[in-house]
Amino acid sequence: MSEQPFVKLEGIAKRYPAPGGGVNTVFENLWLACAQGEFVCVIGHSGCGKTTILNVLAGLERPSEGYAFVQGREIAGPSLDRAVIFQSHALLPWLTVVENIAFAVRSKWPDWDNARVREHCRKHIALVNLTGAERKRPAELSGGMKQRVGIARALAIEPKMLLMDEPFSALDALTRGVLQEEVLKICAETRQTVFMITHDVDEAILLADRIVLMTNGPGARVAEVMLNTLPRDRNRHDIHRHPHYYPIRNHLLDFLIDRSKSFERELEGRAYDPQNPPLVMPGIGEAPTAQRRAAAAPSLARNGT
Repeated sequence: MSEQPFVKLEGIAKRYPAPGGGVNTVFENLWLACAQGEFVCVIGHSGCGKTTILNVLAGLERPSEGYAFVQGREIAGPSLDRAVIFQSHALLPWLTVVENIAFAVRSKWPDWDNARVREHCRKHIALVNLTGAERKRPAELSGGMKQRVGIARALAIEPKMLLMDEPFSALDALTRGVLQEEVLKICAETRQTVFMITHDVDEAILLADRIVLMTNGPGARVAEVMLNTLPRDRNRHDIHRHPHYYPIRNHLLDFLIDRSKSFERELEGRAYDPQNPPLVMPGIGEAPTAQRRAAAAPSLARNGT
């Protein structure tokens, strides 16, 4: 894994004009780094700016302050190197499964002939277990199948980073669980770098290497970064058997229910460095400063502990 962060946010803020004058600050002085091949989840209540951060990484919005970098280059706009999967599948309804994916593939490689495009699409259709559905249109697919097509389309352009905005939130629990495991398997095989927003604590525990905890908006900030100390080869059937599972889950729930609202009071009399927020390892404790700095780099992801 590279010593330099693959993605780096440096002191970014997002502000909007307030009705009647003044400014609304969604979040400010936010610092975050992601390593190549790392899966990072962000959780926090609505209004803390999670989707705005994802849009900044996608190049769809500019920060009001600060800078966002991918591989050392400032993000100046959208790029096929960063694929986005939204809550809705966003498929073109008049195109079939293979045509929806081919549309994206031709955007990335306009010189490819039809045979090469078809073969590339079929490979990614098989990757999400949709072989046999190539000629179906979105109206003929279930919600879970549509999201599979969206995932296949995103992966087919071979992005350097996958940005996911609660992609499974509209699905039933069974379908959501199946797709979570599909994503886990695909990311393990492809070493995909992922930045994902979720409200689902169990989803974050299953998928993420690190979980970023955001305080409530307005003026949200990163309260803590939690290192997922569960083994990387986890699955949703056995994950609860690990001794760290409940300390991790309880820590996240406690933050969302209580501490996200009282974080500013907690800081009274304590030093807080936004560039090096506390790194916590539930079941182990808060990491010392040196480890916090290393994780912010980050170099502890996918440690297999």
